[in-house]
Amino acid sequence: MPELYHDTPFCRDMPAVLATGYLVGMMELACLHGLMPFMDWPAEQSLGTMVSFRHLAPTPPGMTLTIRGSVLEVEGRRVRFQVEAWDEVEKVCEGIHERHLIDPARFADKLARKQAQWRAAAPPA
Repeated sequence: MPELYHDTPFCRDMPAVLATGYLVGMMELACLHGLMPFMDWPAEQSLGTMVSFRHLAPTPPGMTLTIRGSVLEVEGRRVRFQVEAWDEVEKVCEGIHERHLIDPARFADKLARKQAQWRAAAPPA
């Protein structure tokens, strides 16, 4: 099982189980995969904007993880999911995830403006 914080010495002593951070990423990815057939990819994409998960049980290395989700609500460009993850023995995670549909070009412009503002405010090197 890869360590989430392999560069932090005391984290190397943590139990060899699926890290919550990796589990959150897999839950997000499952929701993205669920949206893909309904988006005009790559002209339309989605970004995760909220996670609220409870990690219920450890998953040791080698176990298969199954993630199930359903759409709870669609409001404008926001999609809210109910998501659960199961290993081969029990439910290991449950919660809510939200994603927002974006126009990648508009998002890139907004990001570029923010980076320019940040650079302008940075002290000279």
